[in-house]
Amino acid sequence: MNNDIAGNVLITGGTGSWGMVLTKRLLENNKINNIIIVSRNEHKQVEMKRQFNSKKIKFKIGDVRDLNIMVNLTKGIDILFHLAALKHVPVCEENSWESVQTNVIGTHNVIQACIENKVKVMVDVSTDKAVEPHNIYGITKACAEKLVVNSFHNYQSSTRFICIRGGNVVGTNGSVIPLFRKQLEEQNYLTVTNPKMTRYLMKTNDAINLIFNAIEVSKGGEIFVMRMKSTSIKFLADSIINLFGNSKSCIKILGRRPGEKIHEVLVSKNENHLSYEINPDLYVIVPENISETYSYPSTWKKMTNDEFTSNNAEKLTEEDIKNLLLND
Repeated sequence: MNNDIAGNVLITGGTGSWGMVLTKRLLENNKINNIIIVSRNEHKQVEMKRQFNSKKIKFKIGDVRDLNIMVNLTKGIDILFHLAALKHVPVCEENSWESVQTNVIGTHNVIQACIENKVKVMVDVSTDKAVEPHNIYGITKACAEKLVVNSFHNYQSSTRFICIRGGNVVGTNGSVIPLFRKQLEEQNYLTVTNPKMTRYLMKTNDAINLIFNAIEVSKGGEIFVMRMKSTSIKFLADSIINLFGNSKSCIKILGRRPGEKIHEVLVSKNENHLSYEINPDLYVIVPENISETYSYPSTWKKMTNDEFTSNNAEKLTEEDIKNLLLND
């Protein structure tokens, strides 16, 4: 783990599945002094405290919507991982203003708190749905990305602001895979909205590795993009049935839900000219307002594709999906 990840860490939304794995990985680093987990869910905090049983972890009930709370909690913090968000697409569609308050205003509050308390690094974990957004979740996350990236250049601040953009991570809240597994166990069929849809998939630990990699090479103001493989929802459902189902297992087509895309995008055509390949697993979108003067290593290669979508990404095989499900 690189030298940038040291000292006192705060994780907003830290009781979620991303936060759980991130916390586990941070505890393996002897340069970490304390980890503060901030969330609104008392029950999840109690469960997490019992699970980890570590003196390094401190739990605080708090809401990113409250600027005063965030300012108080970020005192003495060196690095902040911003995971708190409303992210279920149908829920966000039905609760639009709540989504804005958490995903946009909440992110702005975290930014202001980091600036006031001179937090060294703020990492905002974003989503493929922020690219060419088609739903309120994507719109709010796109706005959050802009707030974070622009903060590095618009404020006279010592905080290094960066975004990490990824697709679906196996096992996390909102992932379709736990739903598929539960449906198969309880009903022996899977529900698919549109079989032609494609989605990115990656292991949680691999995603955390890319976050750490991005922090190591960042200068500030970038959006780092996880180069994830993808699959069609139909192929994923068929693979899960082959692995865990029986001869009577089947798929039921429900129809596309409000706000859903057929394919997701991680790098758009409008971002192509700013995008570089750092390594086989990571792209970076450099800040547009300083793109001409941004200094990057000669090993970075200009992105050659017009865009990076779940339709043109490398596809997962059934063996890949098996490894994702059984070895994460």
